Amino acid sequence: MVTSPHPGPASQSSSTTATDVLVVGHGLAGLVAAAEAADAGRRVVLLDQEGEQSLGGQAHWSLGGLFLVDTPEQRRMGIKDSHELALADWLGSAQFDREEDRWPRAWAEAYVDFAAGEKRAWLRGMGHRVFPVVGWAERGDGRADGHGNSVPRFHLTWGTGPGVVAPFERRVREHVETGRIVLAFRHRVDEIVVDQGTVTGVRGVVLAPTAAPRGVASTRTVLGDFELSAAAVIVCSGGIGGNHDLVRKAWPARLGTPPATMVAGVPAHVDGRMVAISTDAGAHLINPDRMWHYVEGIRNWDPVWENHGIRILPGPSSLWVDAEGNRLPAPLYPGFDTLGTLKHLRGTGYDYSWFVLTRKVIEKEFALSGSEQNPDLTEKDVRLLLSRVTGDGPPAPIQAFLDHGEDFVVADDVAGLVAGMNKVGTDATIDEARLRALLEARDRQLDNPYGKDAQVTFLRSHRQHRGDKIVRTARPHKFLDPRNGPLIAVRLNVLTRKTLGGLETDLGGRCLTSTGEPLRGLYAAGEVSGFGGGGMMGYNALEGTFLGGCLFSGRAAGRAAAADLA
Repeated sequence: MVTSPHPGPASQSSSTTATDVLVVGHGLAGLVAAAEAADAGRRVVLLDQEGEQSLGGQAHWSLGGLFLVDTPEQRRMGIKDSHELALADWLGSAQFDREEDRWPRAWAEAYVDFAAGEKRAWLRGMGHRVFPVVGWAERGDGRADGHGNSVPRFHLTWGTGPGVVAPFERRVREHVETGRIVLAFRHRVDEIVVDQGTVTGVRGVVLAPTAAPRGVASTRTVLGDFELSAAAVIVCSGGIGGNHDLVRKAWPARLGTPPATMVAGVPAHVDGRMVAISTDAGAHLINPDRMWHYVEGIRNWDPVWENHGIRILPGPSSLWVDAEGNRLPAPLYPGFDTLGTLKHLRGTGYDYSWFVLTRKVIEKEFALSGSEQNPDLTEKDVRLLLSRVTGDGPPAPIQAFLDHGEDFVVADDVAGLVAGMNKVGTDATIDEARLRALLEARDRQLDNPYGKDAQVTFLRSHRQHRGDKIVRTARPHKFLDPRNGPLIAVRLNVLTRKTLGGLETDLGGRCLTSTGEPLRGLYAAGEVSGFGGGGMMGYNALEGTFLGGCLFSGRAAGRAAAADLA
């Protein structure tokens, strides 16, 4: 049932009411901010343009990975991590180089402190748990002082994205029961109200109720308007990844030309509207050209939203070639350097590339990002989870894509594989002899326990990590040996995902103006603020930091807004 902040049912007449703190956006950052402000005794209205079924926002769809440093899970696996190493990795990835990076860098340092300090205990105290095998999703650009994680830090939530959302939804609903928080679904903000330099509330419209399932585009029929007054407004509205026109407009020249065709990693309501609305009110947007899009996107054969894409989280074994069949240069291997690979592929003139692999690789190494693609972790089903390691064949979600996915080609030999690739990838032609030669050259490197192929060397090295060896990395094998087949090719598309720049904020989430002064009454958290400061990740993100950035910035903004009202 929808709860409205109005004294009566929504109608075509305007209505005005007041509260202490108004949170715009009921995703993860919004839930955290609302819970923290209410815990401090403030009255909170939490509103969103979507319905109650979308509570939790993008976090619900996520795999639930979190960046944590020097944890018991790492130590049990023999991983030597430290705050010093994590901060060096972060700064090597962020590559801060602008005058406006003052606050993003301060946020980065504070976040690494949090990830190496109280983050795990804070979450654990709310019932959050992580999977014992630590992952290594973004291995980097091959430089010790460059981009990437030096050690595995990707801690999967037991329960995936819904397991991250649950503790904060529970806290919010407890406050709803006491009347401390009011949930206002289907309330779309169109304006932030400013009076003599101070934000005093928001105006917008009430949208018609919707029964559309989570993620499915909902009606925009307007029933009436509303105005809410508040001593503090916290914007937690997310990024621009669902609006491909905005993505292309912000696309930086350093990454080449924007793709003509992309798949959507987020629903359409991730539309970026509140970025412009906030800047119109006086907030300062910085680093809008910094963004994070994946290059391993596949079209969902059973889509939830329009143009629904899923990201492959690959192990390191697949051979990566461009649309014409040219092998990508070192160290652009699966799971290494996302934006480096994106930049290279944008220079090829094509919007897609290919993984070439075997059935043995897909059985062990393919994981699909998203709660709905990992029923074992999401439903906390231990028996189903064990079948990933002990079962015969790929996990069921992977098999479904092999059976139905339009980006997948399966064949018994190279000739059949190339024929299928040329049918699926209509913009370019793969030469059979050329691809065969690449595979033969790769396979020759497996005749000895050493060799000159850097990818094979990395593969052998990564199997020294027990987590990779047990659950994520296939035993090195020859792709052209029929015993390891059939051969598989997967067309990979650019998948829109995260906005790394955003509204500039201080360490309390207070929005700053272009002069660097706080815009009184306005705060921001989550992706709309670049996960803190206007872009705490700089140019590159380390995996597991998006959800963590929402947690950290939502907590900071909620606490600061409550304290500033004292």
